Amino acid sequence: MRKSGYRTMLHIYLIFLTALLVTAAAAIGLSYSLITLEKPGGGTVRSDWPAAFGEAFKEQVVPEGEISRVKSSGLELLQKNQIGLQILDSQGKEITSYRKPAKAKEAYTQAELLQIDRAGSLKQSDTAVYVGTAGKGEKTCMYLLHFPIKVEKITMYVNKDRFTGGKAMVLASAGILFAAVLLAGLLYGLKTAGNMRHLAECIRDISQRRYLPIQGRGTYRELYDSLNAMYGELQESDRLREETADMQRAWIAGITHDLKTPLSPIRGYAEILADEGEKAGKDCRRYAKVMLQNVDRMESLMDDLKVIYQLESGILPMDFREQNLVRFLRELVICLLNDPKYQDWTIHFVCTEEELPVFFDRKLMERAVLNLMVNAFVHGDSETELTLKVSAGDGSLEIAVSDNGRGMTEGEAARAFDRYVRGRITEQGQEGTGLGLAIAKEVVELHGGTIEASAIPGTGTTFLIRFPFP
Repeated sequence: MRKSGYRTMLHIYLIFLTALLVTAAAAIGLSYSLITLEKPGGGTVRSDWPAAFGEAFKEQVVPEGEISRVKSSGLELLQKNQIGLQILDSQGKEITSYRKPAKAKEAYTQAELLQIDRAGSLKQSDTAVYVGTAGKGEKTCMYLLHFPIKVEKITMYVNKDRFTGGKAMVLASAGILFAAVLLAGLLYGLKTAGNMRHLAECIRDISQRRYLPIQGRGTYRELYDSLNAMYGELQESDRLREETADMQRAWIAGITHDLKTPLSPIRGYAEILADEGEKAGKDCRRYAKVMLQNVDRMESLMDDLKVIYQLESGILPMDFREQNLVRFLRELVICLLNDPKYQDWTIHFVCTEEELPVFFDRKLMERAVLNLMVNAFVHGDSETELTLKVSAGDGSLEIAVSDNGRGMTEGEAARAFDRYVRGRITEQGQEGTGLGLAIAKEVVELHGGTIEASAIPGTGTTFLIRFPFP
């Protein structure tokens, strides 16, 4: 944990150092862009190049009164750098010119020349202008150089000694700034490392179930709030797990009793038959019927346990074939009504199609649909009617199993497909393992479909199965 804190502090240092270097590079780049410009003929020079060029150009001007001229070398410089020239007499009138811009005047007053010198350009012009003087005494003239570049004229007089001291001050300020950034990085890194260590302790406490919720503040408030919410969800999950475990233990106890219950009459009647033999007569057949009924019930219980184990283990054998679903369901209804236990019940089969070819496993689908239909009879009464409706369209195939029985509450419908949940006791008795609907749901999902339950207490229940259908 301490190493993790040191790594975090090192990362913070790197962030601050990178930010400092980027800032310095940006400042250098900005300064360079401000003190440099591109010459018309190509190449980069300092931004004071027009002033330096203009000052040196006076050597190229030959003042001779009203016929002042420019040396040939000066003309070459003007041509090479695409610079315009105006030579003025002492009154400000133009004597001669070379490549002067269109906005240049033929004559200037002293006030206009002073304004041009201060501004470094003509009015409403993007070109830089340098005002210089050449010659001595009576042989003096003024010249204007027109540079085809955009530059602001900033004149600064610098004392050498003070400039040297200024450099030391700038370096000292930079050193103080660098030390302040490093110190801030150190303090921030230590604080962040402490917060990371505390967060790690909170996570360890959560894993050990001894965490105390913390009211977060500052930068890590949302993180602490998330930890508090996670711990609350973890506690709820633990509660649900314990509740499920208790339910499972109760289910195991109940199913053990259910498995023992049918064995008792089998043993008792078997002993009676063994004792009386041929004397039993009609009673013998009645006892045998009771024995067979209980054997069937026990086999059903054991079969459910086997199927749910195979579903959990992923070893359930599958045999998908294309079959007519309408015919399959119609035969299933007929088969159920032929069973003596359900021959007095009413089942309505509704389907507008005569043939719906679907790929499905016959045995598994039979088990799923039978579980839904039998569930209605087991938890209904003598007047319960069942409706099996099949429809196809809009890219899906639907099988609706509806009854007009006692229905379920919203909570019971939400948990109808949970394992080990058994229905309420009815006049038909509380049969089953609590796995019938769970098996139906898993079988439907194995076929790529979905199933949902909806019910109204006192009105009835509907189980709706949907499969994708071209």
